Amino acid sequence: MLRSEKKSFVEELEGIYKTSNSVIVTHYHGLTVAEVTKLRKSLREKGASFKVVKNTLSNIAALNMGGVHDPKMYAGPTAIAYSEDPVAAAKGVVEFAKTNDNLKIIGGVVNEMILDVSAVQQLAKLPSLDELRSTLVGLLQAPATKLARVLQAPAGSLARVVGAYADKN
Repeated sequence: MLRSEKKSFVEELEGIYKTSNSVIVTHYHGLTVAEVTKLRKSLREKGASFKVVKNTLSNIAALNMGGVHDPKMYAGPTAIAYSEDPVAAAKGVVEFAKTNDNLKIIGGVVNEMILDVSAVQQLAKLPSLDELRSTLVGLLQAPATKLARVLQAPAGSLARVVGAYADKN
């Protein structure tokens, strides 16, 4: 890799680290191209991405950002799954790792906290940000819907009575 390519790669990683609330570090040794493509597609559907990284350049980018970083995680054939949603990347990687033994979860950084493998797996069990939003909207709309039904009931009953009386005559 040329020096200019390394510089642009580091800048790209800095952008990823800056915009992502969740970065899950994995080892992908043994995955075929088709399996990596399948993983990327499933992560993309969840709003996350997957990128193979060079360890030294990734460490440089993390140190340049000044955030929380554990250089021990970056050893071997490393790739990162990242997303703005703190749960999406973890959920996608854990689901894929259940069906494929070649993807090993090493750890992660979520909202400036370093996580180990078990913490990443616990994070994957949480509902995603979109799921939480939809649940909250549903809870807020339910009382309004019930109120509208209650208010419409007397008018509907009156209309049925008038209609029955009209049919009678």
